[in-house]
Amino acid sequence: MSEQPTYTKEEKIEGLIDQISAYIEQYHRGWIELVEIKDNKIKVKFGGACEGCALLPATMQGWVAGTIRQFFPDMEVVAATEESA
Repeated sequence: MSEQPTYTKEEKIEGLIDQISAYIEQYHRGWIELVEIKDNKIKVKFGGACEGCALLPATMQGWVAGTIRQFFPDMEVVAATEESA
């Protein structure tokens, strides 16, 4: 039997965000990317059709942050502003 690869928590979070972004890109023409992970805070940035979208707050809290909390309940997800990106 071969050993399963071992991933860090950061790598797992980045992979999850990449999967969420792939869905957003395919079905909504927007995207999300990881800006940084610091302490227990994940900072993300949206682009494409997500910029200026009225549903962005709902997407951020209900979908992105909600999905990440399912796997990493100790992490807080925040959207990066232009100044903090």
